[in-house]
Amino acid sequence: MSKPAKWSDPAKKLFPHQVGFTAPPMDFDAAPTDFLRMCPPSVGVHGRLLHAPGYAHRLSDRAGLFHLLEETVHCLSGSGADVVGQVGTNWVHAAGTNAADIRRFTAEMSEKYETPFHMAGLTLVEACEAQGYERIALNAVYFWPDWRDGVVRFLRSADIDVVWAGNFVDQGWYATQDEVNGCTWIFPGDLALRSCEHALNQAPDVDAVLVNGMSNYRGADGLPRRFVSLAADIEAQLGVPIISSDISLHWRIFRTLGVAPLGRQGSLLASLQSAAASGETES
Repeated sequence: MSKPAKWSDPAKKLFPHQVGFTAPPMDFDAAPTDFLRMCPPSVGVHGRLLHAPGYAHRLSDRAGLFHLLEETVHCLSGSGADVVGQVGTNWVHAAGTNAADIRRFTAEMSEKYETPFHMAGLTLVEACEAQGYERIALNAVYFWPDWRDGVVRFLRSADIDVVWAGNFVDQGWYATQDEVNGCTWIFPGDLALRSCEHALNQAPDVDAVLVNGMSNYRGADGLPRRFVSLAADIEAQLGVPIISSDISLHWRIFRTLGVAPLGRQGSLLASLQSAAASGETES
């Protein structure tokens, strides 16, 4: 299914590098904004939510909506996107799929619509593979127990050794999952560091701390920020790479575009800056 021929003509495009994002229904998602804030002016971003009335964030909701992911890639491809990124770590394992299944699915979508398609959950695996991280601790933050367990299974299907995994209830920050859910993905500012430190204390001999999902932490100015904005400081304090789903998804999109992010970044995104400075290319 060919992309419209006009998008192969740079003179027809609004931006030299055009990125499409999609995210789960029923939430205003910060990923496109976070991504654009670190982009050079040559990059433009377009977003498209999935339309799924009655969506309730259950794994079963996600498992039955892969046709909407395909529809989104089709629409964004037809609109001139050079790459499409999917927000939502849990989608990769919701239907019992493993890393090989999702590699196959994303490859099929990319080929069918002539537009690279990256799913957040798989980019965690891809980042570990690219950096040579074999042993990780999983900071499962706000994830429900079945979400947490699904991510562990998915990572292990890619031969990543998950030494320890725990969500905010496991870590003792909240008494119940209902309490966590009531926060609507926004948590106290210091919990980003404290939760990563807790994970590292449980498994000190790991290559990296992975963080699933895209949680937000309210700073002193009252604004919530995600790990992509916090990783550099947390890494400086803990001395270990912090790879969250937002960081790895942004990293994979930048690699596809052949563009490096701007500003001070955590180690994964900073690796693209180093490669660009040395004249290396990534794919």
